[in-house]
Amino acid sequence: MSLTSLKTISLQRFSLNFAANIIAALWMLVGSTRAFSWVKPTFLQFALFALLALGSNVLFSWLAAESGSVFNEQGLVSYLIWPVIILLGGIILARRSGNQTLVFVPVVLWLIADTLSALLQSMVQFLGSHGWLPNWSYSFLPILFLVLFLWQTLALLWIFARRQRTPWWERIIVLVGAVALLTIWQRNVADQPIFKQIPVQPVIKEAALYQQPRLLQQALDSIDPSVSGASDWYFMGVAGFSEQNVFRSEINKVRELFDVRFGTSGRSLSLINNTYSWLDEPVATKTSILRGLKRIGQQMNADEDVLLLTLSSHGDQDIIQLVNPPLEMDNLEAAWLREALDASGIRWRVIVVSACYSGSFIDELTSPTTVVITASAADKMSFGCTNTAEMTYFGQAFFAESLRENTSFAAAFKDASLRVSEREGFMGFEPSEPQMVIGSLMETALPAFEQVLFDKTRPTVADITGSNEGSGATINRLPDTVPESVSNAAVTDER
Repeated sequence: MSLTSLKTISLQRFSLNFAANIIAALWMLVGSTRAFSWVKPTFLQFALFALLALGSNVLFSWLAAESGSVFNEQGLVSYLIWPVIILLGGIILARRSGNQTLVFVPVVLWLIADTLSALLQSMVQFLGSHGWLPNWSYSFLPILFLVLFLWQTLALLWIFARRQRTPWWERIIVLVGAVALLTIWQRNVADQPIFKQIPVQPVIKEAALYQQPRLLQQALDSIDPSVSGASDWYFMGVAGFSEQNVFRSEINKVRELFDVRFGTSGRSLSLINNTYSWLDEPVATKTSILRGLKRIGQQMNADEDVLLLTLSSHGDQDIIQLVNPPLEMDNLEAAWLREALDASGIRWRVIVVSACYSGSFIDELTSPTTVVITASAADKMSFGCTNTAEMTYFGQAFFAESLRENTSFAAAFKDASLRVSEREGFMGFEPSEPQMVIGSLMETALPAFEQVLFDKTRPTVADITGSNEGSGATINRLPDTVPESVSNAAVTDER
């Protein structure tokens, strides 16, 4: 049947025309000419679906936009070009066929398909931005979005070609040409979305330039000395990547947990890289990390006290990223961190590294007096570093959940590993395979250290050093039964 004989009869009610047009678009998307039997191409229907298509595309662009993005007029114009071209195509077809009912048929069908496509993309984008999609799917999303854009236009061309009974070779030429044109177009306007982030060169306020040395010195001066005769825990946290708040949030929450629940208040230090914390918290650089470790080493008793060091950032093989524009920083290498720890004189160490490929730190950091816990194996990624998260998957599972419910690091790690595995499995992510290695001497001493950390009664110094005869209380310090080799051991590498 030709386009000349096509007749469209509008229904009496606007809502019925609306529903019929949606059905028509669905038939079009499956390549069926039944779409022509359902379509009701009135001007009001065209105006409504034009607004719906525009609104759904604005929604998608807003969901896909990075923080700080603004409305981009060029992106809006780039989108509007296509419905205008299709409307002009409908006008040309109507004049050539002498059938004025064709004017709005192509554009109405295309706008409905575009609305449905944009809403589907918005849903996928929303799920992806919250980390609710399988990890493997993210690499396919750009391809999916391109296919949806191509599909709605190719389906429109296909049903018109079928209606006009054009030869198969003409159809192939038209479809191949459309694919090439649309693909090139999409790639060239990809950097012009409706909402676009305006590049801003990071700057440091003059106040921050002078405030940072004071912040670091104040933080170092606030670290209290160890109490003789007791095993004290010290805490140091490093948030390495400034451009996502999750790392700052994680370190601050873990420090709060240790200060409030585990009694490290006055013996804790946080070094934070974050775009918004230059005036409030000392930044994390190799220099500040080295100074922090040295200060803690000076204040603690090397034989009796323990440092819990946790690092949270993006990572790669043998490195933790230290990023805080516009300041140029060196990344934190595993070998450098080991040297800094050894130079500080800190003997007993519990080190938690939350980053991708953090298992690559194990070989360098392992020693007889060290516990090394990593969020992933050496060749695995870890997850949860999204802009909306407060903690990473491992940070949430280990610190926020498992440490609150267990009284040993081994039990907490086992519990956290199960939680992470379940969450990754649910999301379809490749297992990160968290790791834990305990040095030979630490394996003997750790239960006594854990007894101090997890004892909610927090005995006073007098309780620790005084007589406990008749009380049945346990002395919360390294017991006299710990082998002499433990208390006098040198920190050496067990690799």
